[in-house]
Amino acid sequence: ARAVYSTTLTHQRRTPVRHGFKLKSRFWCVDLDDSAALSPRRGWLRGTFEGRDHFTGQHRSIREGLDDFLAQNGIDVRGGRAVMAAQPRSLGHCFNPISVHWAWAGLDTAGPPDATVVEVHNTYGDRTAYLLDPDEHGMAEVPKQMYVSPFHGVDGRYVVHVPPPDAMRGRLSIGVTLHPDGDANGGTRFDAGLVGRVAKREPAIALAGLRGAFLIRLHGVYLWLRRLPIQKRRPHDG
Repeated sequence: ARAVYSTTLTHQRRTPVRHGFKLKSRFWCVDLDDSAALSPRRGWLRGTFEGRDHFTGQHRSIREGLDDFLAQNGIDVRGGRAVMAAQPRSLGHCFNPISVHWAWAGLDTAGPPDATVVEVHNTYGDRTAYLLDPDEHGMAEVPKQMYVSPFHGVDGRYVVHVPPPDAMRGRLSIGVTLHPDGDANGGTRFDAGLVGRVAKREPAIALAGLRGAFLIRLHGVYLWLRRLPIQKRRPHDG
């Protein structure tokens, strides 16, 4: 199964410089065991989902990478279902600031997932994965582990909203906020949200990832010109 969502991405930086943007885009949701969905015909145009673009990048498939990551955390969903929301590799390029995996130990996806994993990628080629424990509303909190924006360090915690896609209504909703450590008032450094509905048709060429990567860098240049301080990046060991 492979579904494409017409989405709206909002991004709001709140401190020390307020800056936001809104972007119309596309986001894919794929069954990680469906080879036709992962690598469709004319995949170089329509986009493919490959093991090299997720987790350690050393697995033959994304499903294998997900299973290994969960096994390292004491969770076994092999033989069950796994679904990912992300953007595909297209025209030799892949960039996913965030991709979300939902896994069930069995084949029935009607109930809550047995594991939820969020992957974060930065523009420097680093990536990390977070194993979440969402509540019944899909809300979870996790300490930040990786340098992402040049204007933020690695301190703080993410509050994320990652319920599984609503297949009945054809909706997808993902949200992330970054909160500084020790802030008793619950202040937010930035928040980002993606909402979408299933598109009527899949685009002939999957360019959403390329466009998003360009715009992220463009907004970074804007903030640098506004003299927003750059935080020193420390090497990330994966």
